[in-house]
Amino acid sequence: MKRTILTLCVLIPLLSGVPSYAAWEKDGKVKIQIALLLDTSSSMDGLIDQARSQLWKIINELALAHKDGKTPTLEVALFEYGKSSIPSGEGYLRMVTSFTHDLDKISAELYSLTTNGGDEYCGLVIDSAERALQWDSNDNNLKLMFIAGNEPFDQGELNYKQAIRRAKSKGIIVNTIFCGDRQTGIESWWKDGADLSGGRYISIDQNIQVRTINAPQDAEITRLGMELNSTYISYGKAGMEKKKEQEKQDSNAMAKSESIAADRSISKASAHYDNSEWDIVDASSKGAVDLKSMDKDQLPDEMKNMNPKEREEYVKKMEKKREDLKNRINKLNEERRTYIEKAEKENAGDNTLDSAIIKTVREQAEKKNFQFK
Repeated sequence: MKRTILTLCVLIPLLSGVPSYAAWEKDGKVKIQIALLLDTSSSMDGLIDQARSQLWKIINELALAHKDGKTPTLEVALFEYGKSSIPSGEGYLRMVTSFTHDLDKISAELYSLTTNGGDEYCGLVIDSAERALQWDSNDNNLKLMFIAGNEPFDQGELNYKQAIRRAKSKGIIVNTIFCGDRQTGIESWWKDGADLSGGRYISIDQNIQVRTINAPQDAEITRLGMELNSTYISYGKAGMEKKKEQEKQDSNAMAKSESIAADRSISKASAHYDNSEWDIVDASSKGAVDLKSMDKDQLPDEMKNMNPKEREEYVKKMEKKREDLKNRINKLNEERRTYIEKAEKENAGDNTLDSAIIKTVREQAEKKNFQFK
């Protein structure tokens, strides 16, 4: 089996009208960067399915974090490793996406992952994630890697100890998730990898059926989440395709369960769901576009014939509608969390990817003086 590496990091904007992350880094923003490294070798379908199903639940937990009165920026990147269809010269690994805040992109890439037998080189994929991703230089921010797999941790020519020490020198904590028996993971060096970094070693059952708790609020939260889409105004060449992707990821979540669809809707109502690269409302609120000077070619059909004042009024109207919908979703989510927390206490004991990541992120964030609402 192989290990799949999900890396949660920052996305480099592709559109010329959006400020670069290099520029944003200088403003002292509070950040959480998470790199999930997933093994996509044979027999790891269960791990990937858990990642797909639990992405939005993890995001929602991160949305509760704050520090010094600020909501942190969430940056996500994704790697896969251990797949024989990736050339051996590339170490059977691939950076699926660089640092990104585009959560729909992360979801889409998770659904596109497939498994195929290969060699799993943990040291090499950790080293690749450390070198290829633009990790923040501020050690007061939270910088985490999660590497998940089930083969011996010491495979490959690049020593995992060297890779982890280099990551640690950048303030990156490497957490290891062994898919299988805890003792087997210890004996195959997974715990040693986490210990070297000051990270956490976790063992999970990657084949366990993901249990979802259906709450009374799910249907209405999902409906409101779908209605949120009507407030997004696509712009630029990629805008329309991105809007279609938004709808596709709604469908992917709904196909899993109504509870997961509700989790996604809650994520869409959070500060972490930022689509300023293709949505005029988000872009305008961040100062990434100037409504008055935008070319008609950049605008959607419904705005092409509007004068500057009409443009501003239309965008403000959509922004107001979006905020109202978000507030309704978040209010329902308060009731939903109470219901789910009670149900989880009564059915404790699930050993899945989301519980492993959420517990670890909370513990390590609190050491960096983050708090959770």
